[in-house]
Amino acid sequence: MRAVSAPLLAAQSARFAELDPLLPAAVAPPEGEGLVVALPGGDRVAGVVTRTEHPRGAAPTLWAASEVWELHPLLGGAPGSAMDVLLRRWAGAMARVAVEQDSSCLVTWPSRDVAASAALLAHGFAPLSVLAVRVPAARGPSRRHPVSVRRAGFEDLEFLTRSAMAELEYSAQVGSAVVRPAAPRIKWASLSVHLAQGDPVWIAERGGEPVGHLEGWQTVSAPASWAETRVPHGRWGYVNCLSVLPGSRGSGVGGALVDTAHDELLNGAVGSFLYFNPPNPLSPVFWARRGYRPLWTLWELRPASALR
Repeated sequence: MRAVSAPLLAAQSARFAELDPLLPAAVAPPEGEGLVVALPGGDRVAGVVTRTEHPRGAAPTLWAASEVWELHPLLGGAPGSAMDVLLRRWAGAMARVAVEQDSSCLVTWPSRDVAASAALLAHGFAPLSVLAVRVPAARGPSRRHPVSVRRAGFEDLEFLTRSAMAELEYSAQVGSAVVRPAAPRIKWASLSVHLAQGDPVWIAERGGEPVGHLEGWQTVSAPASWAETRVPHGRWGYVNCLSVLPGSRGSGVGGALVDTAHDELLNGAVGSFLYFNPPNPLSPVFWARRGYRPLWTLWELRPASALR
């Protein structure tokens, strides 16, 4: 498999650069089950399948199935239509595996590869999440907002948890999020960690009452880092969660939080990125207006036994 993957990685990096200048170079997939298939012309493409099991009560269960089967394609310089051949091979392998009901198949692939998108749709996948990126442009005129924004502290944990749950409950209707019984505890613990280590968390207030929050931090894309597979090397701002309480949505609260966060997250950074759900009727337009555009699409199929 290693002999096959080396030239495919080099060709895939070149193709990624043609598809989108903000795509990072392809990196070697993690250890897993190797798949190698021949294209009609005789060239070969490959992939690696990994299985991840998230225990009950673990944080990833709020945005993923308990059992995740992920394909890491190595299409080299082949057109996106080669994805269909690889998916057929994967479907045959999965047909021989017993999977849980709370399971999924996952493929993360460049958003601009529309031929691959057609193949993924044909095999039953849905584009439930997108990694969107923003490279800052020249600062425009300052905008007036209908709310005040401040940094949150430990005394705000009760509201922050309630706000995070509001976002989770909405996202579960339009994306890959799942409302688990342990969700409030997980959110409380996660927010506590971010506050303890100094990660910025902002609260928007109207008339002294909190109406939304945003979490974010800076991360460095470097060799062997998790961000290296998603964005080019450098320091990036990451927007982790934006939530506005139901009664205040559509009134400018989200924009105020994002503008405030950008002032800090983009300090010394080459850009910022985040995840949103394409089926969400609010997110795609909101983030596009703030300069974000899709870079990677996360294609999911639940349960994993539905792969065809």
